[in-house]
Amino acid sequence: MTTRTTSRAAALTAAGLLLTACGSSDGSSGQAGTPSFEGRGPITYVAGKDTTGTVQPMLDRWNAAHPKEKVTFIQLPTDADAQRQQMIQNAETKSDAYTVLSLDVVWTSEFAAHQWIDRLPEKRYPLGKMLKPVVETSRYRGGLYAVPSSSDGGMLYYRTDLLKKAGVAGPPTTWAQMTAACAKVKKLPEAKDMSCYAGQFQKYEGLTVNFAEAVNSAGGTVTDAAGKPDVDTPEARKGLDFLSRSFQDGTIPKKAITYQEEDGRQAFQSGRLVFLRNWPYVYSLAQKSGIKGKFAVAPLPGLNGPGSSSLGGHNMAVSSSAKNKATALDFIEFMTSEKNTRTLLEDASLAPPYASLYDDRALIGQYPYLPVLKESIVRAVPRPRVVPYGDVTAAIQQEAYAVLNGDKSSAQALRDLQKALGKAVAQ
Repeated sequence: MTTRTTSRAAALTAAGLLLTACGSSDGSSGQAGTPSFEGRGPITYVAGKDTTGTVQPMLDRWNAAHPKEKVTFIQLPTDADAQRQQMIQNAETKSDAYTVLSLDVVWTSEFAAHQWIDRLPEKRYPLGKMLKPVVETSRYRGGLYAVPSSSDGGMLYYRTDLLKKAGVAGPPTTWAQMTAACAKVKKLPEAKDMSCYAGQFQKYEGLTVNFAEAVNSAGGTVTDAAGKPDVDTPEARKGLDFLSRSFQDGTIPKKAITYQEEDGRQAFQSGRLVFLRNWPYVYSLAQKSGIKGKFAVAPLPGLNGPGSSSLGGHNMAVSSSAKNKATALDFIEFMTSEKNTRTLLEDASLAPPYASLYDDRALIGQYPYLPVLKESIVRAVPRPRVVPYGDVTAAIQQEAYAVLNGDKSSAQALRDLQKALGKAVAQ
């Protein structure tokens, strides 16, 4: 992660203010700070590895209808940090190899501030039909720099069959209830070798997500609305202590320190976990596994009641160094349409940005988790929306990982993290 100088940050701030003051809302050419979207022809779509198998069929439909403007799918690693780093490397070399980028929602501010992505013509896209918290992730200093293609809210997956057999009435709403429910389940002969709970705890972006959720679900914050760090608090300590204590007492299995999303999904599907924190994409895959009909989802538990998810999802942006930007805009419109985001919901359990899809009775009948997912997204707390996000998430991962490994106390780690975040956002 690059440490940015004060002078560079000041220049970026000035550039961002200029975009706000001079850029037009419709993205028409000729305005200061607004690109001209010209050129038609082949483009590339750059995203993390498609583990659901749903992206290429969509691209095939586009390519069949646009033989002179075909899209090539460039798949990056599943690890979000690796995706971000490769996109930054492409941007810093001003390469035109990447055209349309699928950005994690927390990268928008950083990529826009560095002018790695273009400000988009806002009136082209039906933003008014999308959930407001989702749309806000695509903005920077009043301008639209990306279009939501999917959202994401963390949910608690749990084994309905085992809870029922153990006499547990419904899913837990607090951490203490989850631990107590698991103790009852583990008394069942078929559950004696199961672990209670897991999330994503490897030292990568997933750890930032799980740390932030624990802090927020205990009443704390990582940064305030202005991006000022506020993590050295009793509330934040209670959240981090929950994770640390769970590793120590076996509520979370030791091996979960290596878990990313797919590791947890596979553990849950194979019957090794009673509870799992993960994203909605897991639902459709679990329904195709041996636990079909034996699980359900609920809001994440918290200290004293339902917790708060980190707001996830992906936005589509145009690389500032790309060619054929007119084609890129059309492609984004195609991929982020209500029709295609509905297809991603149906085929891959990806959370759509459109509000109406969560209230569609036919969809709810087919995907009963939709009301829970909508609640998760509406109640979600964004991860720090700061320009030096790479430095911020690296600091969070370092301190949280040290605590989960038993190398630091929660109190010391949060003091150190407060200093590190303060230094990062001040640069």
